[in-house]
Amino acid sequence: MDYKLIALDLDGTLTNSRKEVTPRTRYALLEAQAQGKKVILASGRHPLGVYPIAHDLMMEQHGGYIMSFNGGKIIECATNRTIVTKLFPREYLPDIINVLQDSNITVITWDDKRIFANNKVNDYTYIEKDVLKLEMVTVDDFLGAIKFDVNKILLAGEPDELDEYQKILMKRYDGLLEIYKSAPYFLELMPFGVSKGSMLPLLLDKLGVNRDELIAFGDNYNDMTMIGYAGMGVAMGNGEPEIKKIANYVCKSNDEDGIAETLQKFVLK
Repeated sequence: MDYKLIALDLDGTLTNSRKEVTPRTRYALLEAQAQGKKVILASGRHPLGVYPIAHDLMMEQHGGYIMSFNGGKIIECATNRTIVTKLFPREYLPDIINVLQDSNITVITWDDKRIFANNKVNDYTYIEKDVLKLEMVTVDDFLGAIKFDVNKILLAGEPDELDEYQKILMKRYDGLLEIYKSAPYFLELMPFGVSKGSMLPLLLDKLGVNRDELIAFGDNYNDMTMIGYAGMGVAMGNGEPEIKKIANYVCKSNDEDGIAETLQKFVLK
């Protein structure tokens, strides 16, 4: 198969344990783009946390795309134009805050330049801050502070407590929100119908590319729909067992240049 699109999750997939793109992986992606392939960075991150990697991979010149917020915002790198955006339904926020009031979970969202968090900041909250390198504003009145449109709500906390509240919220918002883990300590709350796998078809239609011509790489639960949708879904060697079960291929880990090895085997000419 001549794969024309390469979709990549970032954390735990494209970046190694130090949150870096290794030289070998970068070179393989630059070579793939030189051969006419297009790269899609599909991440739960805010766009500001994706732009530096897109720039390093020279995606502006090669016609790549950013799918931030798990596909909630799709950006064309060549023009920096947002071509799709899906907003979180604000009417659910008061109830979500109420459900979480007795928890130790941080509630997080973003405007164009800053991270906003409620006053239950924990160690996991700072992981998000360190990755994005944005100013974090801690507020006592989260609902009062969020006067802007948002694409995603992120919950950060101890894995066991997040598991407990994931069950509660999934039952409460069944058919209303998409709720899934992106890390043991992060729970993503998304508009219903928004996931990496559900938003990719919009982009493929725009580009006139068949799903069979898409190869996608991921490691965690928010990558499952993308792995399942792609013509070739690749699970990282460090990925969750459930991801490996549905993948067409399991490559080496993100610390062993699994992406570069796979591209060399299946994509590069």
